[in-house]
Amino acid sequence: MYAIVEIAGHQFKVEKDQKVFVNRLATEEGKEVSFDNVLLVGDGDNVTVGAPAIDGAQVSAKILRHLKGDKVIVFKKKRRKGYRVKNGHRQALTEIVIESIAASGAKKAAPAKKATAKKAKADDLKKVEGIGPKIAETLANAGISTFAELAKTDAAKISEIIADVRGNHVTDTWPAQAQLAADGKWDELKKWQDELDGGKA
Repeated sequence: MYAIVEIAGHQFKVEKDQKVFVNRLATEEGKEVSFDNVLLVGDGDNVTVGAPAIDGAQVSAKILRHLKGDKVIVFKKKRRKGYRVKNGHRQALTEIVIESIAASGAKKAAPAKKATAKKAKADDLKKVEGIGPKIAETLANAGISTFAELAKTDAAKISEIIADVRGNHVTDTWPAQAQLAADGKWDELKKWQDELDGGKA
């Protein structure tokens, strides 16, 4: 049985008891590691290909030692410029031995649980008379992005939040307007807004 597995950013074709040099792993010597990004598993005539990885497949290995690879000379030169730079590089490597290849049934690490509290979808606060794009953006940055949130916010608090936005803003009716919008009473809101001028009765 063999597998093609991705280890530390590179793909390797591995078999049981095979020794492989991979980019340095952050695991102590003698410890066991497992890799679940298995792209292909071959067992005789049976070949399983992942899309891109095979669900439940896993390659287990043991860290033998950490070492540095052979020195590679990096030489740069620009013709007729007098530019010559010579550097040496030794890649940090880890030698591992493949202990087992599991085609299925391997336990994967449980994915991180997503926050159960769903973020409320933002409303178009510009539907409130007196709120323009800049004020809507300022309110959203302060955590007020829905009609319901705006309705619960005191008019004085709203004035504080938008204090840096240019213009003469009257916020007295905004929470009440937002409440009508949150309740879906658009006709009632429209009728009221016809009587308002910039949010002021």
